[in-house]
Amino acid sequence: MFMLPLIISPVADCYIGRFRTVLFSTFSSILGLGFLTISAALNGGSMDTTFCVSNKTEEADKPRAYPSTVQVSFFFLSLYLVVFGIAGNSTCGTAFGADQFDGDNLSECKSKSSFFTWKQIGGSVGMALSNTILNYIQDNLGWGLGFGISCISLIVALIIFVSAIKTYRYSVIDEGKQKQLSGTIEVLVATVKNWRISSPSKTSQEEATDGFIAMLNDAESSGNHVTVSKVEDARSLLLLMPVWIICLIFPMIFSQSTTLFTEQSRTMDRTLGSEFQIPAASINIFNGLSIISFAGIYDRLFVPLARAITGKPNGITTLQRIGSGIFFSAVSMVGAAIVERKRLQTAIDFGLVDMPDETVPMSVWWLVPQYLLIGLATVFTGIGLQELFYGQVPNGLKSVGLSLSLSLVGIGSFISGLLISVIQQVTSGDGQYGWFSDNLNHAHLDYFYWLLAGLGTLQMIAFLCYTKK
Repeated sequence: MFMLPLIISPVADCYIGRFRTVLFSTFSSILGLGFLTISAALNGGSMDTTFCVSNKTEEADKPRAYPSTVQVSFFFLSLYLVVFGIAGNSTCGTAFGADQFDGDNLSECKSKSSFFTWKQIGGSVGMALSNTILNYIQDNLGWGLGFGISCISLIVALIIFVSAIKTYRYSVIDEGKQKQLSGTIEVLVATVKNWRISSPSKTSQEEATDGFIAMLNDAESSGNHVTVSKVEDARSLLLLMPVWIICLIFPMIFSQSTTLFTEQSRTMDRTLGSEFQIPAASINIFNGLSIISFAGIYDRLFVPLARAITGKPNGITTLQRIGSGIFFSAVSMVGAAIVERKRLQTAIDFGLVDMPDETVPMSVWWLVPQYLLIGLATVFTGIGLQELFYGQVPNGLKSVGLSLSLSLVGIGSFISGLLISVIQQVTSGDGQYGWFSDNLNHAHLDYFYWLLAGLGTLQMIAFLCYTKK
């Protein structure tokens, strides 16, 4: 979902157009959700359908229904159709929305910055509804109904989107944009081929300049069509790559809010009132609510106040926004480590270390501060990265820029999963439980949170050093 935009966005920017890509992507998601609804309906209830194969298990005499190959294939086809739609909408939808604002107009420039914030609020509202209403419907009334509601909601959204078709600003797809993409690729290839090794005394910026000059000289002498404008387009992408690499730690931290935080909540007291128990999967609503709250405060209170102090249209620069969020993300891991240490101590005090299925008498509300800090970090860094990657790339490659910011989430999640696997392998030797034992009362998530806090601090230092230059 986060890597596919790297393929979709160049095609959208230079050949299909962002508006058409949004339409095709939405159709894909609607079709996928419709197929998921059918798949859930066929597999619902007692699974007593003609599509299932009954098998006897050694543990019980009751027949157990397994989905057929056709069912499994149909199910995964449905999922990938939804994912393809999300991948197209996440980049081209955002880019097309931002295209509606004229960057040369001061008033519209302010509105463009607000657009990224309010788009995040809209997504967070959807996430909050999914974590509450849809979770309840799917758990109590059936998966088919839950997917069906999602499908109908997306159809309504498409109708609303198309209803304003005559009022939109459209970017023109012409041969120039196609040449811009091919020219940028041409420059990147030529830069690699013609890179000159500078003396050790030269700075990295001087090395970069030498490389580009050498590339231009060779390009001109060979009579090809590499121009200064093509070099500048490629340079704008290359200068973003250090920011991309440095900020990989941020999605690693953010991904814990939807994984390990949820695992923590499963062991804690989630009762609300005398009888109702909050589903563990619904704990993520705190993430969405914090983003909604802080994004609104940021746009309506913080920006006007900062603008009055600094005189800048958006209050603070995009780089300052990203850096602030990196700081908050590191602090969130410090808070998470402290709370997890208290949860482990509570389990020890009540003799629950070897009873993973028992509820640790510690309220799940202890997790709220770390969710709030993650949400605050997302408002600053998550939205700031989108704004930076959209604003710094050439006009014809805006979706490509946004796809780079989204790929951060995908790569960061992969690295987080790899890191967890390696750490568990190392720490579970010699009969030890390891940091990520299935029994969380024996695990040490607090050590992992401290590690992420340290990496977040290093990330902040590296970001400050690079952006100062």
